[in-house]
Amino acid sequence: MAATLAAPGTSSEPGTDGVPNADDTLDLYILCAHPDLSPASAVALTLRAVGGLTTKQIAAAYMVPEPTMAQRISRAKATIAGARLNRPGDLSSVLTTLYLVFNEGHSGDVDLVAEAIRLTRTLTSMIDSAEVDGLLALMLLHHSRRDARFGPDGRLIALADQDRTLWDRRLIVEGIDLLQAALARDELGQYQAQAAIAALHADAQSVEDTDWVQIVQWYDELLALRDTPIVRLNRAVAVGEADGPAAGLTELRGLDEGLPRYFAVEAHLRERAGEPQAAADLYARAAERAGSLAERDHLNRQAARVRSGQDDRIRPRRR
Repeated sequence: MAATLAAPGTSSEPGTDGVPNADDTLDLYILCAHPDLSPASAVALTLRAVGGLTTKQIAAAYMVPEPTMAQRISRAKATIAGARLNRPGDLSSVLTTLYLVFNEGHSGDVDLVAEAIRLTRTLTSMIDSAEVDGLLALMLLHHSRRDARFGPDGRLIALADQDRTLWDRRLIVEGIDLLQAALARDELGQYQAQAAIAALHADAQSVEDTDWVQIVQWYDELLALRDTPIVRLNRAVAVGEADGPAAGLTELRGLDEGLPRYFAVEAHLRERAGEPQAAADLYARAAERAGSLAERDHLNRQAARVRSGQDDRIRPRRR
């Protein structure tokens, strides 16, 4: 995406008595997407200086060692030291920053979800972009499941096992409407493709009703836009659901076992393939590398469940 954002100012609309209507926080996000910085450095600096995330949290988001991320942030600071931050910034860097902040709000110990959604809504009013609308749609669709992600005892609940009556239908409708309008512009971007996948999950009345074939097709679109190991890992899950676990395991070949959730994905596919011992061992290995206590406990329970022979969680897949 080649679009840029002009450096924000403090314009006043008639009748506001000179009160600026610009969002100061979003201004800072835009300013940190400085053209002298690489996109990765701009995002890292903004997450640290504006988003309030720690260097450790940012390193985890980028899947790099913490010292490496610390050096990247230091170099970014040095690059723009003394510079006037009044030049256009790259829109893609701003969107990446907002999405990373949104994800950290869900998975980490910093509650930034509502702020990321608020800022993205503000951005949609500042710029006419199908991809900005797609990002907001993606956030709303993911956030619609917030009340179903954890049980009363604080246990993490996987998507397949969530009580879908707890999903926020208002957010789902808004997200799908935004997405459909964005897709109609025929300017497909990665966030629209991700939102389409989320919409297919949100639109299914049950896990058995999920259109996995179409989800795989959207992953193919996403790969054409952004071919990353994480996208391929997630696609392997979808292929396993659409074409069977053997096909999903084939997709895993060649991917790095060091990827987050790699062992959890393989465990799920092995369990579906009728290999309970291998699945239990993989769930346990995945738990050792979990990024949160809730995720670790969930994976350890999965390992214990498989070892005990309780396989009622595995549901028949429609073909």
